[in-house]
Amino acid sequence: MRPLALLLGIAMGSAISLTAGLALTVVVFLALPEYRERLHGELSPLLEGLLWAVALASTASASFVGEIRAKSWRRPVQLVFLIILMSMSWHFWP
Repeated sequence: MRPLALLLGIAMGSAISLTAGLALTVVVFLALPEYRERLHGELSPLLEGLLWAVALASTASASFVGEIRAKSWRRPVQLVFLIILMSMSWHFWP
């Protein structure tokens, strides 16, 4: 396996696990109606983070598949992945 494919695979797995964790947190928020008022202020940032994570996971997955199959469209998708990763880091860095 090529080194870039290995790095993309690690990034893809991390992004997918992040997405799954945030999605399940949304499910928990929705399953607890008695805490809706207390959690109301946290739902919007949670959904924003979930959208960022979905974008990161989808571009990481496409980049990984493109790299493994040596497709001609893999470089632009990898560039989009890097842009989303850097934007997400800039947005959420304390």
